[in-house]
Amino acid sequence: MTRTQRARAVCDRLEQFYPEAVCALHYEKPYELMIAARLSAQCTDARVNIVTETLFKKYPTLEAFANAKLEELERDIRPCGFFHTKAQSIIGMCRRLIEVYGGELPGTMEELLTLPGIGRKTANLLMGDIFGKPAVVTDTHCIRICGRLGLTKHKEPAKVEADLWKLLEPERASDFCHRIVLFGREICRARSPRCEGCPLQDLCMDFHDKFPKRLDK
Repeated sequence: MTRTQRARAVCDRLEQFYPEAVCALHYEKPYELMIAARLSAQCTDARVNIVTETLFKKYPTLEAFANAKLEELERDIRPCGFFHTKAQSIIGMCRRLIEVYGGELPGTMEELLTLPGIGRKTANLLMGDIFGKPAVVTDTHCIRICGRLGLTKHKEPAKVEADLWKLLEPERASDFCHRIVLFGREICRARSPRCEGCPLQDLCMDFHDKFPKRLDK
């Protein structure tokens, strides 16, 4: 089986087990996903959702974030960690949206990357979830699991993204990444992955290396 064939088989299998491919971060407005994604760096989505539930009520508009006092915003997002740089980014990205893009998220990768604190991972998330365009979000779940499956040999997000662009059908890429997150939380965990009973056993190079005799039966 080629890597492309394995990638498509993985997509098929994950679609069966996770028919609803939804973003783990809670938001209602496009810019709220941008902010939530910035807060999620080195922080769990669950904690971010707890913080943003209050945060988005306190700052109900893009302008409210753009005009926020840095020290106060730092206190508001402190549970997410790295609160100083994240607060600076949030204020900066919101100001740029207002000043340069008329308060609307730009719809290209190149423009999104001009926003303070926005890297390719977040830009891809916005491209897929807000604009419905092909996107590959290489978060920690994606990098870990695609490595175990044998879809990439790399650990660097940009290189993993490049590998997956070659393997995934563009229209399925964004949903694949959401399903990988669900799969990573439930089964293919960083520590103590639940290899027993895993629905991707026969497609997983890591499982084959660990338990070669089981797949030969």
